[in-house]
Amino acid sequence: MELRGKQKQFLKKEAHHLQPIFQIGKAGLTDEIIRLIDEALEKRELIKINLLQNTDEVAGDVAEEVAERIDAFVVQQIGKTIIFFRESSKEKYQKISVQVKKI
Repeated sequence: MELRGKQKQFLKKEAHHLQPIFQIGKAGLTDEIIRLIDEALEKRELIKINLLQNTDEVAGDVAEEVAERIDAFVVQQIGKTIIFFRESSKEKYQKISVQVKKI
């Protein structure tokens, strides 16, 4: 599945009010953070993460690596903020993905 333009627009709108639930700092992008992002996407489907000023990570590289390792979509990356989307494998958590499929 690839996200179409209207689907991305919808997801950006949905993510606008979200607070970043993970912050990547000095330690960088660790396996533990990737595991936590994976778990959060399973339950929420749409999350926002933030790179702190003190990190050496490049936002574009982080977005690409996370998306690749946990099979998620990068909806948007603005500065040091990245929005990820992935359909939950559990039906009870599939709220946003059901709406995305209708678009």
